[in-house]
Amino acid sequence: MADEHSRPPTPDRVSRSSFSSIRENESIFPQTFSHTKVSSYFGTDADEAVEDRTPSPSPSPAHSPGAFNMIETQFQPPITHPHSKLRGYWTPADSFKGWKGIQVKGKLASKSFGDLQVLHQVFFHPPRPAKRGGANRPGDAAIERLPVEILSSIISLLALDVPPNGLTRRNVDLMSLLLTSRTLHYATLSTLYSRITIPHSRIFQKFLAHVAAHPTLGTIVRRLDFCHFNPAQLFSTATERSRARNLTSETLLQCLELTPNLQEFLAQEYLDDDLTAPVLQKLFLGLPRLKAIDFCGCTSSSFKESFASIISPDWPRELSLRRLSMHKCLTLPSTVLETILPRLPRLTHLDVAGTRVTDAALASIPTSARITHLNLAKCTLLSARAVIDFLANHPAVKELQFLSLATDARSNQLLAAEHVSELLPRLPKTLKSLSLKGSKMESAHIDLLRPLTKHLEELAIGRSLTLADINRLFHPDDTSEDDVAMQLDWVPHSLRYIDLSDMWGAELDLVYLFNSGCAILKSYAEPLEVVELAEAVFRRVSKSTMALQRMGWRLSECGSRGWMVREPANGEARRDDGRRGWKMGAESWGMRKVPVARAEVGGMYGSFMFGRKL
Repeated sequence: MADEHSRPPTPDRVSRSSFSSIRENESIFPQTFSHTKVSSYFGTDADEAVEDRTPSPSPSPAHSPGAFNMIETQFQPPITHPHSKLRGYWTPADSFKGWKGIQVKGKLASKSFGDLQVLHQVFFHPPRPAKRGGANRPGDAAIERLPVEILSSIISLLALDVPPNGLTRRNVDLMSLLLTSRTLHYATLSTLYSRITIPHSRIFQKFLAHVAAHPTLGTIVRRLDFCHFNPAQLFSTATERSRARNLTSETLLQCLELTPNLQEFLAQEYLDDDLTAPVLQKLFLGLPRLKAIDFCGCTSSSFKESFASIISPDWPRELSLRRLSMHKCLTLPSTVLETILPRLPRLTHLDVAGTRVTDAALASIPTSARITHLNLAKCTLLSARAVIDFLANHPAVKELQFLSLATDARSNQLLAAEHVSELLPRLPKTLKSLSLKGSKMESAHIDLLRPLTKHLEELAIGRSLTLADINRLFHPDDTSEDDVAMQLDWVPHSLRYIDLSDMWGAELDLVYLFNSGCAILKSYAEPLEVVELAEAVFRRVSKSTMALQRMGWRLSECGSRGWMVREPANGEARRDDGRRGWKMGAESWGMRKVPVARAEVGGMYGSFMFGRKL
C-alpha cells in the first residue's frame, strides 16, 4: 500500500465546489465529508459550458450578449487629420471594468467579441477543417474510450481502504480525477461510492444525508465498512452518542434502504446494539445482492435477542450470502446457525470461531457449497468425530485453503492424538493454512505433517511436541542408512510461518533453539520467516536479543502476541511482501480471523486477526 504521507500536498479546494457530493476536507477528523454539489455533468447539455465557480453578478443589459447596439462608445479623431476616420481610435463605455471583468461563457458569447463586432473591427474567417491526428475532441481521448469496467478497475487502484490518521486527507488523487472529464468523472464517482468506510458516526450522518438527497448515489454503494468505527473518537460515553442520533438503528436501517445493491456489510462489536431485528431482517431478507456479512465480536444481549426474534423456519430455502463471519459472537443461540447454514448453497467463507455451532449445523451445510476458508476455533459444542467426518467426506470442503481447528488447551481439547492421526492424511492438497493449536500431538505425527509442509505456508503446532520433533520438518532424517532414499527424494518445505505458542515456559528449549543442530533459525530453513512464541517464552527470548540478531532474526509483537521474524539477508529489501490471494488483503502471517472482503486489514478486524489471543 502506498504511504499516505508520501503523497504530494494537494491545494485546498474549500473555496471551490467539488463535483462529488462526498469529498474529504481538512479537519481534525479523518475522512471528513463536506457538503458539495452533485456532478454538474449530469443533466447538462453537451454544448453548454460548465462553470464551477461562484457566479459573478449579472451583467448589465448594455453588456449582455446580443445587445450590441446599446454599447456606449466614442470616436476620437486623429490630431493630424481631424476629418479622417482611418487612424482614429474608439474609447470604451464608462461601464467598462477592464479585461478581467469580462465573463466568458462561450466562444462567441464574450463581451469583448460583441464590442468589437459593433465597432466593425472583427474579421471573420471560415472555420478551419479539423486536422487528422490533431487534438482530440472531448471524450475522444484514448483512455476515455476504454470500457467503464476497465476504467473503474484502474481508478480503484488509487483508492485507500484504511482511513488516515490525524489531518491527512484520503483519496486526493480521486478527487482530482473528478474534474478531468465526464467519462473519468463517472468512473471515479463509482469508485468513491462503491466502498464506504465509516470511522465514526459523524461521517455516517454526512454520508446518509448525501445519499438521501441524491438517491442515485446509493445505488453505487457495494460495501459498508464499519471495521474502523470507534464511537469514543467523538463521544466519551454511550449517552452522548445516543443523544447525537448520528448512528442509530433507525438511521442504519434508512441507510440500508438507500443502498439496494449492497454486497458487503462489515460490522463489529461497537455496532451490536444498533443491529436490531428490522436491521437484521433487512440484511438477510431485504438485500438480494448481499454476498458478505461480518458480525465480528457482536455479543450484546440486544443483538442476541434481535437475532433470535427473526429466526424462523419460514425463511427462503436459499440466501444470497457467500461469505459469513460470526467470529466471537459468543452469545448467539445454536438455532441461529442451524437455521442459516442450510440456506447457504454458495458458501465459500465461514468463520464461526467461539460460537455455539453444533455438529448438526455443520453437517447441514449444502453439498453445493465450495468452502475455501473455514474457522472452527474454540467451538466447544463440536465433537472431534463430527469434525473429522465433515472434513473427510463433505463435498463442500474439497478445496479448503484455510482451516483452523485451534483450541485453548487449558480449557478445552477438540482433537486427541488418535484424532490427529486420522485427520492429517485426509486434508486436501489445496490447503495453505492449518491450525492444530491445542490438539494433542505425538512425535509420529511429524511423518504425517511432512507431506503437508510441501504446500502449506502457515502451520500451528499442537501440544506435547519438542523442538527436536519440529526440527524434522525442515530437513530429512539422517540417523540411519535407511534414510538415504528420503534424502534423495526430499522436497523442500513451503512453510513461511510456524506457531509454537503451545510450548509454554520451559517446554521450548532455548538452548536447543540457538544450537547449531537446530534448523529453525538457520538460513537453509527458508522460506520460513516467522515463528510465533508463547508470552512467557517471548519474554525469555527478549533477554537474548543480541544472540537473535547475530542469527539474522528480530522480535516483533502486537497486542498479546509475539513473533521472531527473519531479517532480509545482506541488507536487501524483503523479496516477498506476504500478500496472498487466499489472505484477502492481509500481509502479516498467522491471522486468526477469516476476512470476508478483499481489503486492507485494519481497525477492529486487525485487532481480532493479529493482536488478540485465541
